[in-house]
Amino acid sequence: MAFAEGMGLRERKKLQTALRIYRTAVALFDEKGFDAVSVQEIADASEVSKMTVFNYFGTKEDLVFKPMEEHFHDPARAVRERKPGESAVAAVRRQFLELIEGRDPSIGLHAEPFARRIRSVIMATPVLRDRAYVSAEKGALALAELLTEETGDRTLALIAASTLTSVRQALVEEHHLRIDAGESVDEVAADAAERAERAFALVEQGLAGYAVRPA
Repeated sequence: MAFAEGMGLRERKKLQTALRIYRTAVALFDEKGFDAVSVQEIADASEVSKMTVFNYFGTKEDLVFKPMEEHFHDPARAVRERKPGESAVAAVRRQFLELIEGRDPSIGLHAEPFARRIRSVIMATPVLRDRAYVSAEKGALALAELLTEETGDRTLALIAASTLTSVRQALVEEHHLRIDAGESVDEVAADAAERAERAFALVEQGLAGYAVRPA
């Protein structure tokens, strides 16, 4: 992994251990079901102690979510780091388009089968689906709090944050569903940018002219 090249030996070993535990846990969850797998079983299969598993991952749910949970805060990060003169919509759109270009698994463009296993485990497990919902809500709230600080209007900030994160999530879900249906990552990515542009334009322009019933 390129991001591990600058690490010392100790840090690389810790990262390798965490990844081994993570991949082992997801494989077992996918094979047997989340509720049917114990942390001790994961520890044994990973050749570490149960305490080591908890040192790296605080809870059993974290064995699925910890490596990905930071991505729920990507919209807030995009807005916080946006350029002078750039709107919140433009910042979230720009970040999303960059992730499409990079075929990033965090937005559903998962070429690796392992990423599909993670989604399969989450969708098959009610407690993990609930965790995903809560994490998404926390991400939207983080964006709303940031926008409130900047604008002073909490109500409009909540509306804007909810809209931006919902658009983003709808696009991500479409990527997942199309790949689950058999399309390749390249096929989905081919028109993903165009669809994202249209989706964010709808937000940017407002809904005044959307779905007007013909006279």
